[in-house]
Formats: sequence, C-alpha cells, structure tokens
Amino acid sequence: MKLVLTRKQLEEVIAHALEESPNEACGLLAGRAGRVEEVYPLPNVEKSPFRYRADPEAQFRAMVDIEEKGLEILGIYHSHPSFPPYPSATDIEMAYYPEAVYLIISLRDPERPQFRAFSLAGDQPEEVEVEIVG
Repeated sequence: MKLVLTRKQLEEVIAHALEESPNEACGLLAGRAGRVEEVYPLPNVEKSPFRYRADPEAQFRAMVDIEEKGLEILGIYHSHPSFPPYPSATDIEMAYYPEAVYLIISLRDPERPQFRAFSLAGDQPEEVEVEIVG
C-alpha cells in the first residue's frame, strides 16, 4: 500500500494545517489506485488543538463530488499542531474508514512540518509509504 501525492497537493495540505493552527486541520484525499487527484480541506467543527471532526455538511458535499468524479476516498488527513506525526489513541478510536490512509502532518516545528501516513485498519497503526511526485 502506498499513497502518491504531488508536491503541490502536499503543500496545499501543509498550508491548510498552518492556517488552522493552533487547532487541528482535517480533510479528504481522493483519487484512483493510490494516486491523489483531489484534496478536500474541511472545517474542523471541534476547533481543538487535540482532536478533529470534519463539518458533516462539508464532508457530505466533498463525498458527493468525489463520487460524481468517479474517484474514491484514498486518505483522510489531519494535523497535530504540537505532537509528532503518529496516530493518537483518539485518532485510532475515531478511524471510521479502515480502508483509508491516515496522513498526519506535525507542526511541532512549523518551519519544518513533518508528515507520515498510516493504515488504522488493524489493532496497531501500520505505516504506509508516501511518494511525492512532480
């Protein structure tokens, strides 16, 4: 399993995370065969530095758009404003889409954001390779 993003898509996700800081940012990554084609930044209705919950209406609109374009949800991204890019107990508990890759952006050092991706389908997080192209 691998998640493929363009540099521009990764920059868009990081910009969203920085924009929402000190709260967590969240969004969807959609595409085909592991390759992201669309990034959907979503409002975090929790407005919290420790958890996220995507605005249900915005998420619904994004999912309709994804379906209409013939894409699938490949990933869900969110930021950790003060913690490493590793799934928290809450992240694991709230992982309602086991088939999705969970991309976590860490802003512990906002000058050098870090990211890692995980499958949260099993009992333990399993790291997923992220390939940046273009």
